[in-house]
Amino acid sequence: MAEEESKKALIVVRTYPVPATKGIEVSCTAAITDKGEWLRIFPVPWRFLDNDERFKKYQWVELHLTKATGDSRPESYRLKQAGIKILSSVGTENNWKERKELIFPLRSHCLCCLVRERDARGHPTLGIFRPKKIESLIISPDQPDWSPAELAKLRQIPMFSKAPKTELEKIPFKFQYKFWCEDQACKGHQLACTDWEMGQSWRRWREEYGDQWEGKFRNRFEKEMIEKYDTHFYVGTIHQHPHIWIIVGLFYPPRSQPGLFELPPKPYPQPKQPT
Repeated sequence: MAEEESKKALIVVRTYPVPATKGIEVSCTAAITDKGEWLRIFPVPWRFLDNDERFKKYQWVELHLTKATGDSRPESYRLKQAGIKILSSVGTENNWKERKELIFPLRSHCLCCLVRERDARGHPTLGIFRPKKIESLIISPDQPDWSPAELAKLRQIPMFSKAPKTELEKIPFKFQYKFWCEDQACKGHQLACTDWEMGQSWRRWREEYGDQWEGKFRNRFEKEMIEKYDTHFYVGTIHQHPHIWIIVGLFYPPRSQPGLFELPPKPYPQPKQPT
């Protein structure tokens, strides 16, 4: 049995939930430890957590974890749900300066480099990089409803004290980014994006705008990500298909003067203690 560990980490990624045999519905969560290392936390039944344990992105948290068994990815750990402690938050002041100082030491040159390194060494299986050019956001239809097997998972008798008031909604679309890397030999990429924010935005704008949701959605996740923000992609590999990479989150500080985002690596800071 894997030994339990306590880790302090900054949450940077949370994906839209999916039905699961263990946990009913779970999200894949990525974080950066106070040692400056990638951490994948799975499964996280976020909507089933108590309110004081529902961590958000860019919060420092203390977690109890065990090394994931049956998952060869070195960054992968299983969450012990009890005992999640939220410590503090990292804001967006000064063009996201503090967030950049925490994240950019782990920034890779490009996806092509990440793929070559993982293929050669078996890791990393998480990363962040800035695409050279985002060509477009591709929105394509997906299955509109959960399959019978997925519904059965969602309708398991909860082993938690509280269950969500509503059943997890299926997003009936797939979102993919088509982009190019900085690598001179890059032939272009088209990766699925499973970011929580995109799923929630679709749900909200579908309610607000009905059939006109796509215009609002594209303005935010295509036009602004290309023209307004200094957009980076958080990426990771899929457990059962380790050669496949997907975009698991977006990092999008506002564009600033050339060179300002190129902060030199600094000693990794300790998380702030709660006041």
